[in-house]
Amino acid sequence: MKKRLLPGLITLLAAQPALALDLMETYEKALSYDSGIASAMAQFQAQQAASDVSKSSLLPQIGAFAEGSHVSADPKRGSATNNRPFSYGVQLTQPIFRADNWFRYDASQFQTEAAQAQYNLAQQQLILDVATAYFNVLRAQDTVTTARATEAAIQRQYEQAQERFDVGLIAITEVYEARASYDDSKSQRIAAENLLNVAREQLARLTGEYAEDLENLRENFPLGRPEPMNPNDWENTALDQNWAIQAAMSQLNASEANLKVAKSGHLPTLDLTASYSETDIHGRENASQFEGSQGVIGLQLNVPLYMGGGTEAGVRQQRSLVTVAEQDLNTTRRDVQVNTRSLFLTVNNNVETASALEQTIISRRSALDATRAGYDVGTRNIVEVLDAERAYYVALRDYANARYDYVINTLQLKQAAGTLSPQDLIDLNNWLSEGARGIEALAEEGKTLGDPMQ
Repeated sequence: MKKRLLPGLITLLAAQPALALDLMETYEKALSYDSGIASAMAQFQAQQAASDVSKSSLLPQIGAFAEGSHVSADPKRGSATNNRPFSYGVQLTQPIFRADNWFRYDASQFQTEAAQAQYNLAQQQLILDVATAYFNVLRAQDTVTTARATEAAIQRQYEQAQERFDVGLIAITEVYEARASYDDSKSQRIAAENLLNVAREQLARLTGEYAEDLENLRENFPLGRPEPMNPNDWENTALDQNWAIQAAMSQLNASEANLKVAKSGHLPTLDLTASYSETDIHGRENASQFEGSQGVIGLQLNVPLYMGGGTEAGVRQQRSLVTVAEQDLNTTRRDVQVNTRSLFLTVNNNVETASALEQTIISRRSALDATRAGYDVGTRNIVEVLDAERAYYVALRDYANARYDYVINTLQLKQAAGTLSPQDLIDLNNWLSEGARGIEALAEEGKTLGDPMQ
């Protein structure tokens, strides 16, 4: 596998910065900074080395040796001896039949495949984490924008109510209502600003940098339905390609190989041995008694008869671990199936929700204009106007959230199917623009109907 939007809602007072961070720049920073992906890579490399260690037990073992000693004997009969034998040489051992080593090597190969699948899954998770954190910052920015717009609009309503009360057009209760709504909108704006700071912290945790300005999705970003449109196709793809399933399958294969390792404890082993040595034995007064060389080649057979019951216990242990791996694989498959189908339905729901909310914005804008006009002629009260103000900005916020949800859930669906890659971020990044205003354009169009912010 390869190493392997949405904007602010209604910019009221803030000017667009000269430079903004886009999604791919954020992902590249996370690749070099995030500790999770670095850990997954190190674990994969460690398992590759462990596989090489297992392989080494199948290859020839060559070693050099040297031995020296001093032997002093004083028998009751005969003359005393005083020898200093010294020998050195090389020895080779080549395993000919060691079933446990072969099965252990097979297990290490499967474990390496599992580690690679886990690394690929970690790469996909980083893609998803970066995109989620990135759009959560934009989501929080939009919430702050609508909160500030709501506060400003209600503040104007409060000031107008105070002016009307001063000239005797309305009762003091309407002033109190407007003041209460204004105080409530102010508290919501403060809470939204705090959530924005938290969202920036979450993004900085991945990249190591605090990004004040992020590029936004253009307003014409399309919300297309998943392709293919059949959830069964997505489910089948997930069962074939999901990296969590691939890792669980490799772990099961490794457990089955370890079971064979345990069973091979009953089998004999056969090794080829060969050695060459030089020997020198000195006696009294350093007189050489023997000097020569020796070459030996042979076979070494070992047949286990009884190991204290340890082999049988090891087989029972590994058989249980195979059952654990089988059940873990079943659990992973079922989770992936449910998650894939649920995300497929959720993405389709996001498309329909965004479409409905887009119409809701228009309806609530019309309702707000009608309510304000009715208030001007005395057929509506201040509470109705304030409710209409809040409803309008809630519709703006909810529409943006539906688009953010669509983007994140689409990426989650691709991760569940095992197809998520950096190319998905590249495609998404092409819809980002430093000057994008998203549904800010809707607010601009609303001015022709009598913008309450004017």
